[in-house]
Amino acid sequence: MSKLTQSTPKNPASVQALFTRIAPDYDRMNNIISLGLQHTWRRYTMRQAHFLPGDTVLDLCCGTGDWTVSIANSIGRNGQVIGVDFSQAMVKLAQQKIADNNLTNEATVSFGDALHLPFPDNSFDLITIGFGMRNLADLNAGLTEMLRVLRPGGQLVCLESSQPTAPIIKPVWQWYFGTVMPWLGAVFAHAHDDYDYLQRTTQAFANYQTLAEAFETAGFEEVHYRRFTFGAAACHTGIKPTK
Repeated sequence: MSKLTQSTPKNPASVQALFTRIAPDYDRMNNIISLGLQHTWRRYTMRQAHFLPGDTVLDLCCGTGDWTVSIANSIGRNGQVIGVDFSQAMVKLAQQKIADNNLTNEATVSFGDALHLPFPDNSFDLITIGFGMRNLADLNAGLTEMLRVLRPGGQLVCLESSQPTAPIIKPVWQWYFGTVMPWLGAVFAHAHDDYDYLQRTTQAFANYQTLAEAFETAGFEEVHYRRFTFGAAACHTGIKPTK
């Protein structure tokens, strides 16, 4: 397994500005770029989440609230889902999505920084994070903060872009993300530079093995992963120790 490397520092203000610009097209572009496969990846990842009706769940880097809504539909009226995102534009879209689905009793969304969560220790039974881990300014600090707010025995579930390792597939993946993804951003969202940044962060982010090691370094136990579509994405799970 490869050694754990520190994630590339990212300017928080620049990341916020980028997601403000792409927020209106975010859902549509995720579907276009993943060729619709993100729905399959999300369904599998959601099946790995261990939560019961009445649990308290944190949907971190919640974006427009797709996962927030999905969990709220399963958690029951006695449960609570809290979505947090670093982009005010994303927060507004997620809040509207929750209202449109009549889930305001089960779910709330607010602005927040994943590296400095405004919650006490041991607050959540489950944390989910979808396609947000690679945008953290400090991967290790983010995982440590997630571990802090999880209750002992609580679970972290992450769906994130990854990199194929097969010699035949990897060049095709690099071409697609390096050339096609920015072009799709230009054509469908008029945002070539923003999607060029996103493809660069995807290609520079920790691979599936390194991310699993990061979970373990942060203190998570029972770390598992599942790769999708030749390694284009991966689901990682980990448990906070009970002692």
